[in-house]
Amino acid sequence: MRRLLLALALLAGPAFAVQPDEVLDDPALEARAREISHGLRCLVCRNESIDESNAELARDLRLLVRERLVAGDSDAEVVDFVVDRYGEYVLLRPTATGSNLVLWIAGPAMLAFALAAAALYVRRRRAAPEPATAGLSAEEQARLDEILRR
Repeated sequence: MRRLLLALALLAGPAFAVQPDEVLDDPALEARAREISHGLRCLVCRNESIDESNAELARDLRLLVRERLVAGDSDAEVVDFVVDRYGEYVLLRPTATGSNLVLWIAGPAMLAFALAAAALYVRRRRAAPEPATAGLSAEEQARLDEILRR
C-alpha cells in the first residue's frame, strides 16, 4: 500500500526532466541552476520550463545554464546570455519594457475601451426616445381583417 501511495505521489507531482548526469556537485550551484531553469521556456514544448521538459533542446539549455554557472557567471548574466542567444521568447515571464510594453498594455487597454463603448451604448440607448407606435390605417386594418377571416 505504501508503495502504491508513493508511486501516485510521484506521478501526481511535477515531473522534472533533469537527468542525474546533469546535476552539479555543488548544491548551491545546483539550486541556482534550478531557479534559473524554472524561468526559461522550452522552445519545443512552449509553455513548459526547461527544468520540466524532456526535449533535447531543453537538455542542451539546462547544460548551458550549468556551464555558465560553473564558469562563474551570475544568475542575471546567465539569463542575459540565453536571452541574447534565443531571444526574449525564451523567458516564461517576459519583461515589461520596450516593445513588450505594448503587449502588456494592449489587453487592459482593449478591455477598458470595450467597457467604455458598452457604457456609451447603454447610455445612448436609455436616452433615446421611445419610437412612436402608429396604429394601422383604415385600409391596413380592413386588409388584416380580410386575411384573418380566411
